[in-house]
Amino acid sequence: MATQLWAIGLVITATLIGAFGPILLKKASAKKLSRINSLATNYPLFGGVALYAIGTILFIPALKGGDLSVLYPFVALTYIWVSLLSVKFLGEKMNKLKWFGIVFIIVGVTLIGIGS
Repeated sequence: MATQLWAIGLVITATLIGAFGPILLKKASAKKLSRINSLATNYPLFGGVALYAIGTILFIPALKGGDLSVLYPFVALTYIWVSLLSVKFLGEKMNKLKWFGIVFIIVGVTLIGIGS
């Protein structure tokens, strides 16, 4: 089965949405979670879990549009999104090794896409 472009687009969208999950979970971890009440009002925690779930749910219909061996490597794009979003929303710093890692991920995903 040839992988359709809409399936790749849906997987990329799912990775972007899912990448906001760890950002919110990181923000949730900064809050005190010693009581059930504080856990129940930790909205970043629920938002992070929900975004992970939405990303996964979007991935499922994309599987109808292509080969798993082509679509699944696109999930590695989540690492890129999380790195960039953590700089923007969490104030984290990027160094040369992180940038090299991003380049390697892009090259790897591209090679898999070309090879199919």
